[in-house]
Amino acid sequence: MGSSIPGRTQWVDHLRSFITLLVIAHHAALAYTSFSVFNKDAYILSTHPVVDVHRWSVLDIFAGYNDSFFMPLMFLISGMFTLPSLQRKGPSLFIAERCRRLFIPFLIAVTLFMCIAYYPAWLLSGKPGSIRDYLIDFFTVEAWPVGPPWFIWVLFLFNVIAAWFFPVLMPLLTKTGRVVLTRPFTAVLFFFILTILLYVPAAMLFGGHTWTGIGPFDFQKSRMLLYFGYFLMGAVIGPAGAAQGLFTHESPLVKAWPFWVAGSIGAYLLQINTSGVWLHPVTFALTTAVTNIAALTVFKTFPGGPSRIWQSLSASAYGMYLVHYVFVVWCQYGLLDIDLPAGVKFLIVFIFSTLTSWLAAGAFTKKGPPAGYNTKAPASAGA
Repeated sequence: MGSSIPGRTQWVDHLRSFITLLVIAHHAALAYTSFSVFNKDAYILSTHPVVDVHRWSVLDIFAGYNDSFFMPLMFLISGMFTLPSLQRKGPSLFIAERCRRLFIPFLIAVTLFMCIAYYPAWLLSGKPGSIRDYLIDFFTVEAWPVGPPWFIWVLFLFNVIAAWFFPVLMPLLTKTGRVVLTRPFTAVLFFFILTILLYVPAAMLFGGHTWTGIGPFDFQKSRMLLYFGYFLMGAVIGPAGAAQGLFTHESPLVKAWPFWVAGSIGAYLLQINTSGVWLHPVTFALTTAVTNIAALTVFKTFPGGPSRIWQSLSASAYGMYLVHYVFVVWCQYGLLDIDLPAGVKFLIVFIFSTLTSWLAAGAFTKKGPPAGYNTKAPASAGA
């Protein structure tokens, strides 16, 4: 992972690793939700490459709850370490390193791993032909499905923008941090207002789940501004803010973690019971903001001590994100003809995919704890 990186905190590292597990669980669930559909004519239009006949409505709640918060949180965590890295390396070296750590792995994942991951969808579509026919269909008819690696190219784009506008962003975000990080009420209000402004108008204009892009460079129309805003919020918080400021153990924000957990559950219950062009996006934004605060404060309050498991998971998390979809989809495909309840299949897929992607990622990771671990060490994909 490189040499020790200053200003990294163990609780953020654990939170990031936990989100990686949530991502795997989320994709493991998508074959078994009641809303899942498979399109044989163009599997890119399916909700997931493999859809089972066994369904469980509880997984609808799980998938919907995840969808409301975990990707913004991933961008927020990645943004925490952007400005310090830019300050140390300068824009040119920073972009070159991000190209190596983000863009090149993205190209490998979206070309090799996604070709392997989507092959079961081709088999389920019933289209005759060879591997060559599948590859032609993959890159033309299906328009090069991006799968989970979409996060990597979008994160790379945000890093490039941050580097280009570093002279402007640095003083602006620093001033914002001075105001926000010392005032918990102001910080929470800022979180809520920014989330609503960045998401609600876009969701009303484009709808909540519309994707667009060219080739594998896909993104969600309604959430691009939201993700960039959370990336910048992470930059405002920064390593110092994560270790001090809003996130000291004595902070009223952190002490109120039970309130944020209850508020997160309440906001999601409100979200799933509302509809309408503007009301549902507002409740979605509320869930996003409250759940992000809940996640940050819970992991700050209960960081957990260093252990071999956490160290290994932390070191492997980025690689697990890149490769897990292959194991998830093929395991779901292998279970199609087995008569088991959807919940049991979900657990099998989650456990199998977690262990195999962990082993696969570990094969490309140096032995021992991640760089700079000690009591200070998260490594976001963009860190």
